[in-house]
Amino acid sequence: MIEVGKKIPAFKLPSDENETISLSSLKGHPFVLFFYPKDDTSGCTKEAIAFTENANAFDALGVHILGVSPDSVASHQKFKKKHELGITLLADEERKLAEAFGVWVEKNMYGRKYMGIERSTFLIDDKGKVVEAWRKVKVPGHVEKVLESAKAMMTV
Repeated sequence: MIEVGKKIPAFKLPSDENETISLSSLKGHPFVLFFYPKDDTSGCTKEAIAFTENANAFDALGVHILGVSPDSVASHQKFKKKHELGITLLADEERKLAEAFGVWVEKNMYGRKYMGIERSTFLIDDKGKVVEAWRKVKVPGHVEKVLESAKAMMTV
């Protein structure tokens, strides 16, 4: 499990823009990794829209926003187009990045146990180190907290 103060593992994932995004391609740039369970579901849509609405503020700080779920690139493209999202979505179909961050967990809904993504966000500095982590995220007000932390990180 990835913790605050630790470097994140190298990764390479396809994006909704048909590019490969890797830790090395992000070197020198701080970024937000937000893990969400599934494209085009209620909470995930609200979270992605909130990040999109705040994208200019993150851009002004030089902080990239990357959403990650186990959905396919095609699913991400459809989701992004439908909701006019202005953020990059990464397809972690094998769940390797989710597992490395400890967000691929057993969930329980109505007594049924299954594996899924625990909604979580990580603020990563320009050297690939976790500055702040939010686990079991509740969507309302969350993006604003991440933005405040990004501002604080950039003024240090």
